[in-house]
Amino acid sequence: MPSVVRFRAVPAALLFLLLAALADAPAGAQAPAPRPVTVGSPMPDFTLPVLQGGEVTLSKLRGKNVMILFPRGLSRPDAWCHICPYQHSELVEYEAQTGFRARFNLEILWVMPYSREMVAKWLDDYPRLLQENEDGKNPPNAAALDSAGRARMERARSIYPKTFKAVKGQVPTPFPILVDADRALSQGLGFFTTSWSGSTAEQNVPTVLIIDANGVLQFKYMSQNTVDRPPLEYLVRVVGVLNGAM
Repeated sequence: MPSVVRFRAVPAALLFLLLAALADAPAGAQAPAPRPVTVGSPMPDFTLPVLQGGEVTLSKLRGKNVMILFPRGLSRPDAWCHICPYQHSELVEYEAQTGFRARFNLEILWVMPYSREMVAKWLDDYPRLLQENEDGKNPPNAAALDSAGRARMERARSIYPKTFKAVKGQVPTPFPILVDADRALSQGLGFFTTSWSGSTAEQNVPTVLIIDANGVLQFKYMSQNTVDRPPLEYLVRVVGVLNGAM
């Protein structure tokens, strides 16, 4: 007679747990939630939507150096940081003049911890912010300023030595502007805060990360105050070293 294979019934409680586990399991492999990372460690993977359209997944940029900038965004409630559009304009100008992304096998990502609508508003306000920088450098009746007014003028000239202008609705965006609406990346990496540099606002601590072509974090700079950000020339040197160009 053929042998009979007998199966034991799975207890109802165990079956329930198995089904619950399957229901909670992701359909495909997912990257773990980002956590603070140190120089010399693999950069956590992430995927974020791009304001200009589509999305970016960091691991799909493997083989390129990647510079990720986390600008401050708001400096106080309902008021944008003026240094952020200046820093962005400086990068845009340098790329247009030198094509350094292609030369250094580099991608640049600009991450903002806000909804798509709010990031679009930042871009809409961008020309006004640049003009306010210029107004601070060249106030009317500068000769009549008191000592405090002259100090503010000289500070603006020191912070914004170059002149940048933009036209509303025509701000150049050669780099992907990533929309971190739920702050999963910014907060997971430890950059998002509601209190920093003397102000209370939903903002990032201005941070620059540079990741090599193997996906390893090679440079990390978190600012200690609002004007403490690495100059563009320094960042270019760092990327050049990673790419073997310097």
